[in-house]
Amino acid sequence: MKPTLILINPWVYDFAAYDLWAKPLGLLYLASQLRAMDFKVHLIDCLDIYNPLMEKITYIKKPIRRRYGTGKFWKQSVPKPSQLSSIPRSYSRYGITPQIFIEELKKVKNPVATLITSLMTYWYPGVFEAIHLVKDIHPDSPVILGGIYATLCPEHARDYSNADLIISSPNQFWPVELSQFLKNTIPDFLIQEMVEPFSTYPAFDLLTKIDYVCLLSSSGCPFRCPYCATPFLSPYFFKREPLKLFEEVLFWHKEYKITDFAFYDDALLVDAENHICVFLEEVLRNNLHLRFHCPNGLHITYIDRNIANLLYKTGFQMIRLGLETSDIRLQRDLGKKFSEGEFERAVTHLKRAGFTSNQIGTYVLIGLPGQTYDQVAETIKYVGKVRAVPYLSEYSPIPFTKMWKEAVEVSRFDIESEPLFHNNTIFPCWDGDVLKKVSDLKKMAQEIRKEA
Repeated sequence: MKPTLILINPWVYDFAAYDLWAKPLGLLYLASQLRAMDFKVHLIDCLDIYNPLMEKITYIKKPIRRRYGTGKFWKQSVPKPSQLSSIPRSYSRYGITPQIFIEELKKVKNPVATLITSLMTYWYPGVFEAIHLVKDIHPDSPVILGGIYATLCPEHARDYSNADLIISSPNQFWPVELSQFLKNTIPDFLIQEMVEPFSTYPAFDLLTKIDYVCLLSSSGCPFRCPYCATPFLSPYFFKREPLKLFEEVLFWHKEYKITDFAFYDDALLVDAENHICVFLEEVLRNNLHLRFHCPNGLHITYIDRNIANLLYKTGFQMIRLGLETSDIRLQRDLGKKFSEGEFERAVTHLKRAGFTSNQIGTYVLIGLPGQTYDQVAETIKYVGKVRAVPYLSEYSPIPFTKMWKEAVEVSRFDIESEPLFHNNTIFPCWDGDVLKKVSDLKKMAQEIRKEA
């Protein structure tokens, strides 16, 4: 009989949350690798909007879903943590009810271990609740915690999570600590020191329903943006063989009738001619009618006429450009990833290819340490002038980033000891007049989107 493992994607506790092609891709890759090692895997996705037991719940409003698989989560108002009591906003748990989570746990008999992932550092309350309930239902099943929070805040996780093992290693490689743990639990388990990246497809088939599939054409990022933790979480940049990526897309399309695919890459267009363009040209050659989405921003400097045409012809629906700021000094501090005139040129190429203004979303960073109201306002106006649409991307201070030390110095909260204060919703690195004007900046961006 195969040993059984429970894998859990926990709840989100936050002031706001939206499903923008949000799936626990790392956990699904791990699930497929564990199945290849002859484990039986039981996935509990607390953010599953299609959990059939939720259909019987009448006291929670059914979440509105939108095109291409995005939309809202199940949502219940909960008391704010005491640390956030001064924030004048309601706080919610997003996902299935704890009662249904318990029912899902009880379906599994004698699991050898429970593996829980974690995402944003400030979402740890959902992680802690999941651990508490697992230990209550399966007291003899050790709990292993991994993921982003466990890697960025390992001491906090060890001190407060109550997990039996914290895995805080880069997510690009098979966690050797997990192999050793399972070896101690299962005597004949073969220790895996290395698993080839992308050797298996992520286990989307474990989900209740597949609306779309998330893709990675590469891992890591060659850039070192001071606000981003990717260099710490995924220190090496390597790309998949593009025809192997095409084979995966073809598999999901043929076997599961999937037409929507969301790229999770941090650097999708790097070396595009030898990489993503090869993949897209294969999509065209096979006359596949698919839709692609890129919730992570594309690098402006790589968008030329050929790439813009390929993106349009292969079915990209909403382009997201990583402008960040139009302020020259701030651009330099953030790594100066494009030159003067390149944003306008990229938008022009995209429009000539066939994209409309409202399809060209542009991320504008807001809430950075030392950033001014005028720097953000001018960037928003600049995006509108170029006839694209601005989307504000609120800064979250993240440990192990180049900007972390500066964030610690200027934040009005103790972000070193309390991850809840990393929440971008509360603008932890802004204060005073600029904080009071956040709503004005949001309104400015909304007006431009409405016009588009």
